[in-house]
Amino acid sequence: MKRIKKDRIANKSKGLFDEFKEFIRRGNVLDLAVGVIMGSAFGKIISSLVDNILMPIIGIIIGGYDFSDLAIKVGGARIKYGLFIQNVIDFLIVAVCIFIFVKVINKILTKNKEEEKEEPKEEIKEEVILLREIRDSLNSSKKSTRSAKKK
Repeated sequence: MKRIKKDRIANKSKGLFDEFKEFIRRGNVLDLAVGVIMGSAFGKIISSLVDNILMPIIGIIIGGYDFSDLAIKVGGARIKYGLFIQNVIDFLIVAVCIFIFVKVINKILTKNKEEEKEEPKEEIKEEVILLREIRDSLNSSKKSTRSAKKK
């Protein structure tokens, strides 16, 4: 069995710690934390919307059912499929909201890219193009004469 050197372990752990510090400094952790908190709050709002507004309206439309009370009794267990239906509706509403949000963001980003492409580029005068070609030609001829002199 090989003996592990303490210095090697210390160096690896120091490298890992430095990498972690860099990860935190880049702001990814902060962005992730804000996203999770906002997502959690958004989820609560959607759940409240479904539970307190949409499901009672849907219940009235289909004949006065309260979905949270819908259940099947099997033996001693009670299968609450009404709550499952509410959670599926929660999910669908959240998915639609996220889809719309991403679609709007993508539209804004593509609009910005199109605006950047539409910016007019400077037209280069014909004289400038000719002067650049002459310069390049002179530079290439200087290089070829230098290499010929070295031989």
